Amino acid sequence: MINIMGLSLGMAACLLILQHVNFELSYDHFNKNASDIYRVVNDRYQNNKLIQHGTITYSAVSKAMKDDYPEVLNYTRVLPTGQIIITYKDKKIPKEQSLAVDNSFFSMFSYPFLAGDSKAVLKEANTVVISETLARKIFDVHGNNFDPYVGKLITVAQDTFPSKVVGIIKDVPENSLLQFDILLSYQTIIHSYGYKQADYDFTDSDFWHYIQLKAGTDYKAFDAKLAAFSQRHFQGNKISGSVEKFYLQPLLNAHLYSDTEYEIGNTGSSTVVWGLLIIALFIISIAWINYINLATARSVERAKEVGVRKVTGATQGQLIRQFLTESFLINIIALVIALLMVYLLQSVFNDLVQHQLSLAYLFKKGLGGYVISIGLIVVILTGIFVSGFYPAFVLSAFKPIMVLKGKFSSSKKGAVLRKGLVIGQFAITVVLITGSFVVYRQIKYMGDQKLGVNIDQMLVINGPVFVKQDTTFVTRTNAFVGEMDQIPGVKNAATSFWVPGNEMGRNFSIRASDADPNTHFTMRFDGVSKDYIKTYGMHLLAGRDFTPTDYNPKYDKLHNLILNQDAVKTLGFSSPQAAIGRTILNDKKKWDIVGVIADFHQKSLRYPIEPTLLQPVLNIQSTISVKIDPKNAAATVAAVKAKYLTFFPGNLFDYSFLDEQFNAQYKNDELFGKAFGIFGGFAIFIACLGLLGLSLFATIQRTKEIGVRKVLGASVSNIVLLLSKDFIKLVVIAIVIAVPIAWYILHNWLQDFAYRITISWWIFGLAGVVAIVVALATISFQAIKAAGANPVKSLRSE
Repeated sequence: MINIMGLSLGMAACLLILQHVNFELSYDHFNKNASDIYRVVNDRYQNNKLIQHGTITYSAVSKAMKDDYPEVLNYTRVLPTGQIIITYKDKKIPKEQSLAVDNSFFSMFSYPFLAGDSKAVLKEANTVVISETLARKIFDVHGNNFDPYVGKLITVAQDTFPSKVVGIIKDVPENSLLQFDILLSYQTIIHSYGYKQADYDFTDSDFWHYIQLKAGTDYKAFDAKLAAFSQRHFQGNKISGSVEKFYLQPLLNAHLYSDTEYEIGNTGSSTVVWGLLIIALFIISIAWINYINLATARSVERAKEVGVRKVTGATQGQLIRQFLTESFLINIIALVIALLMVYLLQSVFNDLVQHQLSLAYLFKKGLGGYVISIGLIVVILTGIFVSGFYPAFVLSAFKPIMVLKGKFSSSKKGAVLRKGLVIGQFAITVVLITGSFVVYRQIKYMGDQKLGVNIDQMLVINGPVFVKQDTTFVTRTNAFVGEMDQIPGVKNAATSFWVPGNEMGRNFSIRASDADPNTHFTMRFDGVSKDYIKTYGMHLLAGRDFTPTDYNPKYDKLHNLILNQDAVKTLGFSSPQAAIGRTILNDKKKWDIVGVIADFHQKSLRYPIEPTLLQPVLNIQSTISVKIDPKNAAATVAAVKAKYLTFFPGNLFDYSFLDEQFNAQYKNDELFGKAFGIFGGFAIFIACLGLLGLSLFATIQRTKEIGVRKVLGASVSNIVLLLSKDFIKLVVIAIVIAVPIAWYILHNWLQDFAYRITISWWIFGLAGVVAIVVALATISFQAIKAAGANPVKSLRSE
């Protein structure tokens, strides 16, 4: 019963974890050209320092690569156009994710068509391809015939022209890096939107590029050629003001191994995935160690059985087959129970990982092919064989004469092996306990740190879509923000291009006006309305906040800005006060410093604070931040919505709370922490089951000894100590082995965070104490029972 329970728990935990691992490894494998598709990554250097590491670059890059290198078979540019509203007749469909792509997109990527010609779509301006779900929403499609809807006209976002639906595709798989509901023709961006730099340009760097190399091309060898490509097109830093370096990232690596800024896709964490895989192997190993330990511990009990069988003619081979069959049956029973447990726990696990997984994901193609699927089968079969073979070999090797004469005793080698296995079990357990503590403390540390901005009870509203940006937009924006102050429950309101948690834009050519003209610094920037600093509770160190006179609808009339402390240091000013009234240059445009604010965290604590400047720039589609009172929050949100729809009729009131948005940056770390805790608990429980079984057999073997000791005056505590001390010694040895391993693993994990905890010695001490207490509680259960038994019964029994 102990064996089956331990094995089934271990197998169930392993199967659940491997679903998630293989799902994460399966990203983009559905693309038939996946192994030949790469993303272009662009690193920028100024003053010999890396200032940007991202997948955005200039619109001309992929076409230039195609023209310059015969290895490039195809390319497509991708420009995210955000979450948009689709209009069809009198119906509005909100928050649809859109991308603008070249018509070559579908010859590179494998998104199956339900209607339309994949080879001919998106060649012309004002054409779109939509997903199956979006088509059903727009056109109320109930069957599976989508052909009648190709050619229909819809309106995208605030376009004044219709777009023709030229194709309908199956919904994008969940394991696709790119997620979208609608694809716009790239020609629409160039011709209908008038964005000429989107065609072929080396100045604006807001574009993502995918290239397809000819089959068999060594992409690392291709990377080596890109230094010359950069020199040819950028002439050092003459064209862009930065030294541009390019390299390729395999599409199949992009989901798990992307550490780039301005990420376009759905990224995960390789640390989390491989960490979970290791935990899965740890848990299943602990379960099989239990089986081996308990099976060999029972060898004394089964010795007479083996002796009798051998005397009556059984060969060693027959005995091995018998015990292997027993092992196979026990493992199969445990596997069936494990599958039932997975079925029952699947929805809970899916909620934990935020994906709709099933056992089918164990057999999907992932990174490295079907390694996980094949590995799972190999591991289970190997585990069944090894966990059965050693006990079978031990039991079948008994000498029948010695056994039947009663002179058999368990071997010292077997005892040493069992002790070694117990040490291994608890070393793994201590590593998992320590990991749980450290991951929890790091996540809590990040959550408890002051960000320099107050995001609590901050209502964030997406700017209106169906509004023209004309000369009156400053007045209208200010009027709406001013009206917010009249709503009971609203404390402050402001607008900005980006809110905390978003990736802000960058300006690449900034210097103090009296600095060397060859000096260039890069800074983050945001365009904010009056009262932005007050709304977010930022600390003004010197100078003043923006006033209404700082704003102007004409950009060339603007000249005042506010810096953060890091920007002040970067520009070489001695103090915040010394920076006030100074002039800086952004390219050739002059800006006057009117204020300095304390540093603040724009992104999660994985990333360092960067030099940042705030500009008094307004945009009618800027995000609106409203600080509300937590009392009667629902009524306040309803009042804000009513005011919003009054100012911006026909638009959708799309809002969220900023703390939820900001904390979403930690989702991978939180998953890692929860998984460590939950499955670490599984490992502890399984290890304790094994310890319980071993203590049970140890107690049985020492029944007469316990009886004699009790007759001679030993107390219950003496007996409990006798039976426990050997096991506790093993746990202490396990702790000594586990501490350096845990420190090494967790120290390396923490290096991914710019702001992190230190691993204190007491964490290891606490993990060790937990392991000892749990082990002692497990052993004492049986030891106390044995110590309390009547010694007369044990001494008179044969």
